[in-house]
Amino acid sequence: MTEAWPNARLVHLPVHASWLNQIEIVFSIIQRKVIKPADFADLAALADRLCRFEDRYNHTARPFDWRFTRHDLAEMLQRLDTHHPEATLAA
Repeated sequence: MTEAWPNARLVHLPVHASWLNQIEIVFSIIQRKVIKPADFADLAALADRLCRFEDRYNHTARPFDWRFTRHDLAEMLQRLDTHHPEATLAA
């Protein structure tokens, strides 16, 4: 393998690694905010947009807050119910 790809390194990772979910989130953000409007003149234009997005995202990104309790869910559902016309008719 090293003869064909001298820069490649094989790394065995656990299949249950939580970072896999994190990288899926990053790819999802890139898909929605960079690639989705697929209006690139060529690959150089795509590469340029990706590089500019990376610079901007690295300056503005903040860690996700993964805490979400049952109380948070109840509050969110209550707020959502106030926006449904059926909820106001039933009350």
